[in-house]
Amino acid sequence: MTSRALISLGNDRIAQLDRIAKARGLSRAAVIREAVDRVIEEDAADIDDQARRNAAIDAGFGAWAHRTDIGDAVEWQRRERAGWTRPWDDDYENVKAEFPDLFDAEDDRQRQIYLDMRAKKAADDPAEAA
Repeated sequence: MTSRALISLGNDRIAQLDRIAKARGLSRAAVIREAVDRVIEEDAADIDDQARRNAAIDAGFGAWAHRTDIGDAVEWQRRERAGWTRPWDDDYENVKAEFPDLFDAEDDRQRQIYLDMRAKKAADDPAEAA
């Protein structure tokens, strides 16, 4: 079963459609039907892709919920992120106080080098230290 659809297009679009139809040996309506088919297929593919992405997200959600080897998942994550802290990070002292076993004497030595460098820079150019 087919139905008719009335569309309004500018004269420039009609002229382009007529050129395409003539070059391909089709009617204007056939070119429009092909264009509509293409849009519908692309949209269906996009919807399928989104459905696959959503399914993957749903499958991964809560994947660690039943793990017992890491203890509290939130604490494990905080500890992992704390390990990324470097001696020149502003929160170094706070993170080191919370997770002292993640840092060693070398980290403290690097922290002191950094602080000395900042102090020297502030003394040399107070406007730059701000």
